[in-house]
Amino acid sequence: MEGYQDIKKGERAALLSIIAYLFLAVIKVSVGVFGHSDALFADGLNNTTDVIASVALLIGLRIARIPPDADHAYGHRRTETISSLVASFIMLLVSLEVSYNSILNLIHGDFAAPSLLSAVVALFSGFFMFGIYFYNIRLAKKIDSQAVRAAALDNRSDAYVSFGAFIGIVGAMVGLPWLDAVTALLVGILIGYTAIKIFFDAAHSLTDGFDVSKLDIIHELVREVPDVKEVKDIKARFNGNRIWIDLTISVDASLNVVRSHEITEQIEQAIRTKFPTAYTLVHIEPFFEK
Repeated sequence: MEGYQDIKKGERAALLSIIAYLFLAVIKVSVGVFGHSDALFADGLNNTTDVIASVALLIGLRIARIPPDADHAYGHRRTETISSLVASFIMLLVSLEVSYNSILNLIHGDFAAPSLLSAVVALFSGFFMFGIYFYNIRLAKKIDSQAVRAAALDNRSDAYVSFGAFIGIVGAMVGLPWLDAVTALLVGILIGYTAIKIFFDAAHSLTDGFDVSKLDIIHELVREVPDVKEVKDIKARFNGNRIWIDLTISVDASLNVVRSHEITEQIEQAIRTKFPTAYTLVHIEPFFEK
């Protein structure tokens, strides 16, 4: 079925993220505890929530593959966006937990000397997650999936978090014991920032928000189609990775039904050259010279 192969590719991205996060979470939490690194331990907790968020993404993509039915005429693709929303809530809760514990450690001066192994694990994790990010962001652009893009952005923030943890650990090792706790706090803040960004992007899509600059592009594409006299109204919204467009145009009142239908097909083709996942419904009205 059209478009569903893209969703299956998205599922592979979610599975890759789950495996990567499980691997890193186990290593970071273990080394963070035994290596006395708050920053690495906080990073490991972040990865455990990433596992949950990736599972939510996978479930959302699986549901999105269900074909349209009697009471879901447009399909189930919005579950992609809902899964991003769920992921943002999970990430925000972890952000609050990590930040709270880091602040307590700073207040009470509860510092420990991290081990060299903690620094090595943090540095390795940063490069590892950047590799996952590049894979997922390329896939997100290819299949035009908001959910996979959200996952990729989370991958990137995780890479930055790990590099930050590495800096904090090294700083603590060379005589700045408070730097590890400060880095853990920054980790928490960065997790929260990413969560809020993903939340607003998902909420904007779920409330039928659409980029006005893209509407302007669509308007120009339609205006360039021969025999289109006027673009009277244009609306667009996302349904998963698909764009649904409603257009009202005016054509010469003397045109017959066959030619009018040809114009609608030309409009659909013109829009798809720029937005391959767009589905367009065109309403035609007669145009009379004033």
